Amino acid sequence: MSSEMVRNSDMAVKKFFRGKSVGNRISPFANVLINLFFIICSIICVAPILLIIAISFTDEKELLVNGYSFFPSKYSLKAYDYVISAGDTIWRAYGVSVIVTVLGTILSLAVICFYAYPLSRQSFKYRNFFSFFAYFTMIFGGGLVPWYMVYTQLIPIKNTIWVMIVPYLMNAWYMMIMRTFFKTTIHESIIESAKIDGAGEFRIFFVIVLPLCRAGLATIGLFCTLGYWNDWWLPLMFITEHRLYNIQYLMYQTLNSIQYLVSGSAQFSESSKILAELPSESARMAIAVLSIGPIIFAYPFFQKYFVKGLTIGAVKG
Repeated sequence: MSSEMVRNSDMAVKKFFRGKSVGNRISPFANVLINLFFIICSIICVAPILLIIAISFTDEKELLVNGYSFFPSKYSLKAYDYVISAGDTIWRAYGVSVIVTVLGTILSLAVICFYAYPLSRQSFKYRNFFSFFAYFTMIFGGGLVPWYMVYTQLIPIKNTIWVMIVPYLMNAWYMMIMRTFFKTTIHESIIESAKIDGAGEFRIFFVIVLPLCRAGLATIGLFCTLGYWNDWWLPLMFITEHRLYNIQYLMYQTLNSIQYLVSGSAQFSESSKILAELPSESARMAIAVLSIGPIIFAYPFFQKYFVKGLTIGAVKG
């Protein structure tokens, strides 16, 4: 009798879980709706980029007559010819942007992680003070003039490549995100086990903590990369030498030059026709394409490590 009861209970449990597994499956209709929803979202995200690329290859007169179109009737490369006519200047600006982005991202990640990791440890005595110290800078700022004086007088790095790196090394918001990621990913039992095996703090941090936090590092690294690559404010404030212009600031100046020439073309009787034919609208889109081109290739790199980092770091019971 007891064996029959056990057999019946086992069958009831299997039936229960089989029913649960079937009930948790997505129906074909819901699957179609979900896929359709994400396809629409993808089209909404990609369509503006495709439109910008199409406009950059469109003839300027075609834009003035028919407006923007995904499939222009007349193509032209005048916009890219005008933008790339700067010659070595644009390639030097690309080199400056790449150096600033790579070096700045590495150093910024190092500073943020070195600050965030001690704050995630319960054994750190002054974690509340330093957390408040970072949070205070998010609420109150010294203003533009003191900020400018720091990097021109206190730290005289004006007209150097470091002035485009140092101001963005520390970000309190990114630090708090990284601190939370350390706290939720790295269990205290992992650190205690490493200490029992004789590992020191630096070895724990570099050998155990960082490999387990690749998802957080990839996320913050992507934010830092975008910030450094898209920055034109620091060159505007601190750079006066043309050889140190990054790609964003060079494109900004090029766009302003186009707008100035086109707006002032009516004042010149002889050259008004030539100035009026400048590819102002298509050049704007060509500038956008040249600016976002290299950074697009960084997304697969960060996505690879982001997905890989999500599969590690779990604490086995």
